[in-house]
Amino acid sequence: MSRDKAQLLITHYIIQVMAQSFMSKKPNNDLLNDFSLPTEQLRAVTKPIPKEDAPVPPLKARTRRATSVSSREIIPYDPLAAYLREIRRIPRLTLEEEHDTAVQYYTNKDLGAAYRLLSSNLWLVVKIARDYERAARNILDLIQEGNIGLMEAVKNFDPYRGVRFPSYASWWIKAYIVRFLIANWRMVKIGTTQAQRKLFFNLNKEKERLEREGFNPEPKLIAQSLGVKESEVVEMEQRLSGSDVSFDAPLATDGEATLLSVLPSEEVSAEEALASKQFQIMISEAMEEFRETLNLKEQAILDRRLLSEERATLNDLAEEFSISRERIRQIEQRIKEKYKKFLEGRFGNLLEEVIG
Repeated sequence: MSRDKAQLLITHYIIQVMAQSFMSKKPNNDLLNDFSLPTEQLRAVTKPIPKEDAPVPPLKARTRRATSVSSREIIPYDPLAAYLREIRRIPRLTLEEEHDTAVQYYTNKDLGAAYRLLSSNLWLVVKIARDYERAARNILDLIQEGNIGLMEAVKNFDPYRGVRFPSYASWWIKAYIVRFLIANWRMVKIGTTQAQRKLFFNLNKEKERLEREGFNPEPKLIAQSLGVKESEVVEMEQRLSGSDVSFDAPLATDGEATLLSVLPSEEVSAEEALASKQFQIMISEAMEEFRETLNLKEQAILDRRLLSEERATLNDLAEEFSISRERIRQIEQRIKEKYKKFLEGRFGNLLEEVIG
């Protein structure tokens, strides 16, 4: 067995193990433990094969030759090109083979069929990842996320719905790639809702389109065109125009002050806490004075309907005082109005300032 053929076999085997682990919901840590190949195939890869009828040079001579070559030039290695070479060797399925393979996995959960369906569509992931290449630092990251989406498509594909598998899988692949881009665009996530994700990918495009047509790309016009709220357009513009700033970054090169040191604290200050406590005491005293102005029936309704944590029902009070439920409700409303006037007369404008 040639070295290239053995390497291709290992590559195919790794993809198959990944597919089996994904389909059976095994942890990814078991991949290396489950990896095993026949001894002959491992030797073909791990042991260099010399050319036929060529003597193997001594170890020292080979070391000197490798050193002299490496000192003159560096052989570049492109992982993307290597990956593309590997998946080009995988034959694509015809329409009939694709349907039969999908049916075989759908009905029998045959992992071999899932592997064939998965490996024969790796080219589709690369094709879709190319469309988002400008938004990513490394296209291999997009291919990796797209392959996960391809696995999800294999798991959920129904061959009896009359849709080809590549058409169905493209939606899963795009969904995983888009989610990866939004989650890794910045340290702080900028697209958590469906409207924000739509604006993340279409805001600049829509601005350019409106400018070409002679319109001023205002947030209101963009919101109407994309079917989102105007406030969401303004918020996304601010997120995309600004950059992440560290709270620990110094404000000046010659100082120790940071952005965190000048931000307002969310904790209540001592002055505000003292004022709030004093106001609560004043309200409690006012409530006691107001209660003395009520008759016994009104005091009972105040205590049991307005001040108690477990409020009495209108039926209970109506039976106790031998009046109707509507009369109890009217007395309760009258107590509220009396208390409001009492507080206004007691505190005046101070109450409006505290509540407002």
